[in-house]
This record gives sequence, structure tokens and C-alpha cells, in this order.
Amino acid sequence: MTSILNADLHCHSVVSDGTLTPEELAVRAAANGVELWALTDHDEIGGQHRAAAAARAQGMKYLTGTEISITFAGQTVHIVGLGFDPDDTRMQQGLHQTRGGRGQRAMDMSDSLAAVGIRGAYEGALKYAGNPELISRTHFARFLVEAGICRDTNEVFRKYLTEGKPGFVPHRWATLRDAVSWIVDAGGQAVIAHPARYSFSANEEYALFSEFKTHGGQAVEVVTGSHTAAEYVRYADMAREFGLAASRGSDFHSPDESRTDLGALPYLPGGLTPVWELLAGRIQ
Repeated sequence: MTSILNADLHCHSVVSDGTLTPEELAVRAAANGVELWALTDHDEIGGQHRAAAAARAQGMKYLTGTEISITFAGQTVHIVGLGFDPDDTRMQQGLHQTRGGRGQRAMDMSDSLAAVGIRGAYEGALKYAGNPELISRTHFARFLVEAGICRDTNEVFRKYLTEGKPGFVPHRWATLRDAVSWIVDAGGQAVIAHPARYSFSANEEYALFSEFKTHGGQAVEVVTGSHTAAEYVRYADMAREFGLAASRGSDFHSPDESRTDLGALPYLPGGLTPVWELLAGRIQ
């Protein structure tokens, strides 16, 4: 497989904070021309067997996936795992532990919103999440839109739920070493997700890439839904500098919320090693 491949290796289903089922995502991805697909729910791999079966039914190749939340230099960073064994016990236990802090964090977020007059946020968000272990800021954002407090989820994140705003509660996630080791030990490849989204200084970003590589990480998302064309070039250069493979994924969550649809991204820039070449033996 070459870089000229419609691979979408980052998206979310109702198993975490997306609005479509794994089966609905597979249908949408195939209709949009995706050839290689991965479902990467947040800190959760419960939808993997469903997604793999749905991909086969649609004639797509499939890689297992997840997106693990970590804390690095005081910020939340996401590490995508691809091509791992979804039945690996250590990974399952690690993700369960990571999810465990979401419930209390969500109640604290609700209390913070109540202090500025927005009541019932936990119950409203839980209606969208279903499972307290998987409740996230996205579910609170959907509630705030439904309640008429904001026009859309972008406005929610401008006014609430981010640092310094009502509803923001930090969470201590897994470490970078933890996340990478869970993925690699389960036979997969670790990928730095959407690196342009983090507000790191140049030194902090260099430290992230360096430590990631030291711990066994081997790829970075170069082409992703939140990156600009200039950022495709920047992180292609970073991939070359650090000897990392390149990944591509829309980060699709919902037809109504996502700026980039499944399969709609540009191809990877030339001169990079696509992450799927490292995972050829893991593609289903």
C-alpha cells in the first residue's frame, strides 16, 4: 500500500462520544470511498469486533483502533493506537482504569456549571453518553446546545468547558509511557493524534515527540480533520525529523458536528512512510 490510499484511521462511534454506531460509520466510510478504516473510540475498545465485522461487510480493510487520553506537560494529549490485539488483557485493564476518572470529573463539571446557573448538566450529558465511564466534555456540549444555552458545540467550547471557563475540570490521565506501552505490547503502533491542537511551546512539543519515540511510539497524524494545509507540511517535516511514520484520519464524530467527513481528507504528502505499511500484517 502507498501513501495514495484513502485510509481513515481516526473516528468515533456511540461507544465513546460519536453519534453513529460502528455499523453506521462503516457504511458512511465505504460510501465515501474509504479503503482502510479504523474506529478509535476514546479510552475504549468495546466496539472493535463490531467495527471489524462491519468493515468486512462493506468491503473495507480494517485496523483495530483506540484514542488514549494522557497528561503531558500539564495538558491532555491523545495517543491513537492502531493494529493491536483488542483482547489484550493489559490494554483492557489500562483503559478501564483511565475511564474510571471520568464519572467523578463529570459530576464536578456539572457542579461548576450549576454555580453559574446551569443546572441538571450531569443528567443532561449522561443522556447523550449512556455510560458514566465514557461521559466527556462532548456530551456536556451537546446538552448545552439542546438546552438553548449555546448555538452549537463550537460556541460551547468558546464559553464553557475549557481552561479558565465555567465547567472546566482537569483530569489526570494515563502517562505517555503507559499509553504507548499498552499499544505496543498488544502488537500495535502508537500515533500522536492531531499534534497541532496542543498549545505547547516549541520546546514542549519537541519533548513530546522525543519522549514518545523513546517509549516506542512510531507515528504521528500528519493529515487530520483539525489540521490546516500548512500544518500538513509542518508535521510531515516533524515526521521526517523524528523518523516517524505518518497517519491520516478525519477525527469524525457526527454528521452535524464534524468539520471533515470520513474519507474526505487529502492524501498523505509524499516522501513519508504511511503507518499502515508498518501494520501490513495486522490489517484485517
